[in-house]
Amino acid sequence: MNDTSHHDERIAKMTFASVYPHYLTKVEKKGRTKDELHQVIMWLTGYDEKKLQELIEKKVPFEQFFKSADLNLNAQLITGVICGYRVEDIQNPLTQQVRYLDKLVDELAKGRKMEKILRVS
Repeated sequence: MNDTSHHDERIAKMTFASVYPHYLTKVEKKGRTKDELHQVIMWLTGYDEKKLQELIEKKVPFEQFFKSADLNLNAQLITGVICGYRVEDIQNPLTQQVRYLDKLVDELAKGRKMEKILRVS
């Protein structure tokens, strides 16, 4: 991957709360629910509903959002292309985690079964 330090810095400072409505709109347009979106986010981060709402209200940047997350051990099974980059090849850990989330939201919006999205065998 090319040097993306500027891009990585932008992602770190971007707030989860600013992106969340776009995630919600994307999945709802495709017939999925807010509960399903939250299930995906909570699977990846280890947050519960209360903590997720708190982080949205506090408008925490992605850097803080993922710093306090307990990333699912199966997150490394998330592969594929998102925003033109192979998720598994992204070098910056924070950028990779944000792209993991983007990829999960895409899979949800595309109608993929929840068991596959959550990497359940």
